[in-house]
Amino acid sequence: MTGIITKITGGFYYVETAGAVYECKARGVFRKRGTSPLVGDTVDITVPDDGYCSIDSIHERKNHLVRPAVANLDQLIIVSSVREPQVNLYLIDKMTAAAVHKGIEPVVVFTKCDLAPADEYVDIYRSICMKCFSFSCLDNSGADEIKEILKDKISAFCGNSGVGKSTLMNTLFPDLELATGEISDKLGRGRHTTRTVELFRRYGGYIADTPGFSTVDIERFELIRKDELKFAFPEFESYFGTCQFNSCNHLCEKGCKVIEAVENGVIPKSRHDSYVRMYDEVKDIKEWELDRYS
Repeated sequence: MTGIITKITGGFYYVETAGAVYECKARGVFRKRGTSPLVGDTVDITVPDDGYCSIDSIHERKNHLVRPAVANLDQLIIVSSVREPQVNLYLIDKMTAAAVHKGIEPVVVFTKCDLAPADEYVDIYRSICMKCFSFSCLDNSGADEIKEILKDKISAFCGNSGVGKSTLMNTLFPDLELATGEISDKLGRGRHTTRTVELFRRYGGYIADTPGFSTVDIERFELIRKDELKFAFPEFESYFGTCQFNSCNHLCEKGCKVIEAVENGVIPKSRHDSYVRMYDEVKDIKEWELDRYS
């Protein structure tokens, strides 16, 4: 039988197929190959008359992420609060870059808009033709627009702890009844209320809730090689080949058309700042080290 892994916990894999969910074990061959099944994988399973069901093979993935650990996504919904905790544009940009690099469409959602306006942040991402929404749990503004983009797709919601991801998902899908946590006044971040990645069938596709993470957690996840990084910023694409020097890295070089677009306000400065920071992170990292984080 062929199905999709919807949850992994305690060494068991839960596979949805033929209108049922089967609790499975993975065959030892995966350990020998150094691979592991992920939530979102399409797999072939054997269902015996007695004993555990087994995962026999994993179909070819169209993509996968290290954080959150999920495969075959159409969209990555990156959730950020405007307050408590404050917006971290670099963290958002790192996640959008990881998504683009893996062939996943990034979508940005700003929550807690009852505490502060999100217009300036929404404008940044919409100006580069990226889907971006604002949401308030007081009047559920933005919820209908977010629901619309989920139809017939596999989407994962992710964000650092305390941004209101579970609150947003509970508004969109009240029947999920996901646990939510309070923000710590001392640490300025939320408790991790989601422990595992889990897929739920909704709107003709699937939506995934994922564990929250800290800024430290994301620093060395999904690192992108310096020669590939520019392709993870779609707003740079129209300037490729137009710079004064063919070897331009779009950092601070003379005659760089990307920098010129930043200075003219066509490309948001925060986006270019994130690009430079990400480039500096990986420029001196050896190839074998990069393979550990991608």
